[in-house]
Parts: sequence; C-alpha cells; structure tokens
Amino acid sequence: MTKQLTEEQIASLVPSELAPYNTPVPTQIVSSDEYAPAPQTKEQREVEARLLAMADELGGKRGLSRRRFFQTASGMAASFLAMNQVYGPLFSASAAEVATPDMAEEMAAALRDQFIMDMHTHFLRDDTRLTGFVNMRKAVGQAGWNPSLSAEEQTLEDLKYDNFLKEVFLDSDTKIALISGAPSEIPEDWFLTNEQKAVAREKVNAEAGTKRLYSHAIFTPGYPGWLDDLDAALELKPDSVKGYTIGDNTHKDKSRHPWRMDDEKLVYPAYEKCLKAGIRNICVHKGLFNPETEKQFPRLRDYADVSDVGKAAQDWPELNFVIYHSAYRFVGSDPSVALAEFEKTGRIEWTTDLAEIPEKYGVSNVYGDLGQIFAVNVVAQPRIAAAVMGTLVKGLGAERVCWGTDAVWTGSPQWQIEGLRRLEIPEDMQKAHGFAPLGAADGAVKTAIFGGNNAALYGIDPALAWAEMKSDAFARRREDYLREGARPNHTRYGYMHPGGEALHSVFA
Repeated sequence: MTKQLTEEQIASLVPSELAPYNTPVPTQIVSSDEYAPAPQTKEQREVEARLLAMADELGGKRGLSRRRFFQTASGMAASFLAMNQVYGPLFSASAAEVATPDMAEEMAAALRDQFIMDMHTHFLRDDTRLTGFVNMRKAVGQAGWNPSLSAEEQTLEDLKYDNFLKEVFLDSDTKIALISGAPSEIPEDWFLTNEQKAVAREKVNAEAGTKRLYSHAIFTPGYPGWLDDLDAALELKPDSVKGYTIGDNTHKDKSRHPWRMDDEKLVYPAYEKCLKAGIRNICVHKGLFNPETEKQFPRLRDYADVSDVGKAAQDWPELNFVIYHSAYRFVGSDPSVALAEFEKTGRIEWTTDLAEIPEKYGVSNVYGDLGQIFAVNVVAQPRIAAAVMGTLVKGLGAERVCWGTDAVWTGSPQWQIEGLRRLEIPEDMQKAHGFAPLGAADGAVKTAIFGGNNAALYGIDPALAWAEMKSDAFARRREDYLREGARPNHTRYGYMHPGGEALHSVFA
C-alpha cells in the first residue's frame, strides 16, 4: 500500500462501493487507494438531490425503482440535466429526453456505434498486494459503519480482469481499449507485469476475434538492468510504451529513480530502442501532483511537470509523445482552486504549459491524453472541465487530444463518454479565451478526440476496424446484453470522503 496517507486519514474515508445512491454520473469525487478525495461540495449535493427527485418522480410514474431508473438512458440524461440546473448550461440535455424513455433510448442508440478508442485503462493482477481497497472495506466493518463487511472476507475482484471486460466492453460504447499499468520499486506491486498485459491482450483478442485490446510495455529508466528489461518487453511486441517520470508512483516514498524525458544520456537510448522496434508512441504519466503532494515529496516535483517535454519532442520528431492526464496538476485539490486560477490568469497549471509546447518548440508530435482529469472535473466542477478541453484544443489542436478514462478505477467509462458527448464550452468562456466550440457529439472535434486521434497514432482506419468488429464476438455479446436489458451497476471502485475537510494527495 502507498504510504501517502496516515492510518487516521485512511480511517476517515469510506469505500465508494458503499455509496448510498448508484447514480449514472458520480455526485462525489471517487479516488484510488493512492489518492484522498475531496469532500462532496455544496453543488454536488444539490445535483444529487435534484437527480434523486427526478428519479422518484419520473421513475415512479413508470413503476421503476431509483436504481432501475438510473440504469436507463433517461437516467443518464437526468444526471446532465441536474448538472445544468446547478452549474449552468454546459451539457446538451433536455427535460423531454429525461421524461420520455423512447426519446432517450433513441438518442443513445444513435451514437452506440461511435468509434471510441480508450487508450488508458487498468485492471489489477490476480496476485496483487495492493490491498488498499480491501483494507478500507475491512476498516469500515470494524468501525461499525457497515457491520456486514466484518462478517465476510472482502476481495478485489471488481478491479480484476472479468469485471474489466464487462464494464469496458459491455457497459460502455468503447470499441478498443489499451491496458496500461504502473511500475514500482517493489516488483510485486506493479499493477500488471509487461508479460501479464501482453497475455491479457492476446486473451481478449482471441475471444473477440478482432483486435479489441492493445497493451503498453512499461519502461523504467534508471532501475537496475532497465535497458535489458526494455529489450525483453519489446520482444512482446507492445503497441506502445509508457513511463512515469517520478519513478514509483505507487510508493512515492520509495521512489529512487525519477527521470526526465530530455535526459540524453539516460533516456534517449530507450527512445532509440523503441524506434528500432517499430514503436513510435511514447506515453508518459505527468501531473496529478498538487501542492499538498509536493509538500510530502518535494524531491519529485521537478519530474512531474512538463519542462522536459519540448526538447525531447524536438530531438525525436519520429516519435509521438502522449502526455497522460495532460499534465493537470490539481487532482486531489478542491476543483475550485483550479477554476479560480483559470478565471484569474486564463491558465491551468501545467496543462496550459503542455498546450503551449507546439508553438513554443515548433513541434507537432506532442499529444494530451485526458485520463483522470476529465472524470474528476466533469463531476466536481464542469466549468474547469470545459476550460481544460478548450485549452488543449486551442494549443495542441483538436487532432492531438486523445481519449483515455483511467477505467476501471471509476467504474465503467460510459458516464465519461456521455459527459464529453454532451459538454460544450460556455459562450462566455469561448469569447474570453478564444476557445472554439466543441460541437456535436458526432461532430468533427469530438469524433477526433473519441477515436480518430488514437486511431491515427496506432495506424488504424476507424471505418475498416469497426466494419470488422461490429460482427465479432464482443459485438454479438453486447447486442444480447442490451436486448436483455443492460443493468450497469454504476459502481465506482475506490474511496469517498464522508465530509469535513478535504484530504489531499494524488491519483495513480
């Protein structure tokens, strides 16, 4: 387990699986075991109350329980209508869509074949030692909050392979996913080994009959024997590689090998090996390092920002550098902090720096993956989510913003998909900052972000790929699943704050 939080802090959190309301869109920030979530805001409580009232009124008229209403297309639409009522008109959602099941289902079905490549997903290995989620559930039982949890053994099964398949490929419109991971100084604490990711890829694709799953190879500059390890990983023919410049993100207190992307002596030999192996996409975890985390781990701060991206991109024009989480700094902070900074300065710390790299360095090979930043902000403060999208599209170009959700840490990615489909940058923000509108769910910008940009990076023709996939085993299974009445559980896996002061840390 990570050592970022004290036992007292851990005991103050609540497993998100115990959320009293399984709403289609979270109404409270949910975190992994490496991140202490901020408490539910006043606005989030109001969204929740409005959503529950709609479920009681509209679901009741149709003889549906709250839970069943939330599993329908109308329930999903209700979530965004409630957010509009609280935050202002940021999402396309209407009272008619919420109140008319046939309309809601027809609108959802019309986008079901949209080509979506989620190239940032996770699950945990069967023998994982990362028992933070399990320990949290045990603590809740021992505290007497939910005595039933002390009566039986708690497990991590919802964060493993089988549930990953269900939530990504059945409960969402995702067509292709990439399984990622995270390294550790402790070998047993890698989320998945490179070999396990490759095995999962082959297993999924054999079952589907098409290439539905891609995989990373994690590389670890500075670790003992790391270049030999990279050679072995490249023999597995990964679809791209990924590194963490802060080193061990799971155990930051044990991280001994942080590195910079522009380190010619240490890291450039790895780029050369990747290029020779035919790997052109270098994915790098950046950001998610708020000021409170910096206080805990000040020696890692200079490896978390994007000051090393521009030169690396200049020196290696044949490679594509995909910056995960778009270097957003403030995950783990009250989202109003980021919004206040943006409203005062027009900047979003580190994300704006990333967006400025193409113009500053004269490069076109830097990309921004969304990862956790969309999931957290679209729930907690959608105006900053809109600002993030506007900043990235304006600086990087709509053709270099890439879809990734970090599922399954926050459950099925469908609610994030719906969020981007419906999100629009407010007119006042467009005018003040020169942002272009995001446009329709199936318009040029969102089509590129959802799938077109990742398809280009990975050498895929979306039309040809979907023509093959729409009759494969996964497509048939999903068709049966939907016909029988899909029942997504809307569970998010991690922790919630029960209230009071926020506990600040950082996401994995």
